[in-house]
Amino acid sequence: MGSPNSTSIVLVGEGAPEAIDALDRYANVSTAMFSGISDNEVQRWITRAHSPYVVHDRDPLGHVAAAWVEFYDDLATLGALDLEVDRALAAFDSGQASMPDYYVVARPEKLSPTWQHWWLGVLSQAAPTRVIPWADDSAQSLGRMLRTLPSSRPWPQPTPWLHTVARTIPARLGLADGTATEVGPPD
Repeated sequence: MGSPNSTSIVLVGEGAPEAIDALDRYANVSTAMFSGISDNEVQRWITRAHSPYVVHDRDPLGHVAAAWVEFYDDLATLGALDLEVDRALAAFDSGQASMPDYYVVARPEKLSPTWQHWWLGVLSQAAPTRVIPWADDSAQSLGRMLRTLPSSRPWPQPTPWLHTVARTIPARLGLADGTATEVGPPD
């Protein structure tokens, strides 16, 4: 979504920096790690990329994800989560951020249960084939996976589904009709 010339991938999870570094040797992959870089600079880098694959670690929903996990781990308030959702939507609306084409979640089994629910539940509910778990540690398997990314509909517009994430309870994901159950916050 960020670059018309490339497939953009945000790589997150256990060992993501090492995997991004290992992909740098592939001629058809541009990689970057963006600590300390502004969202505008990240967006410019993504937009100007000319390689078939652009892989980086800057999650445009990173603050929303952290606030959601903290809320359901009883470390933050609903107001903090709603604020992060509003900030993310403002960044999308202004063009300061864009959804990647795919999220690759490295070693999801090593994540805490609430983070697993975020990546493989809440986020994948919006676009199931756009969030890909990756358990293998080798750069070769990641390179193969990039070549076989599933094609599917793009991410839906973020406003409707991001407004529902605050009311998506981790333990209720996937029940009944396969969609997230929206109820109020835990008591």
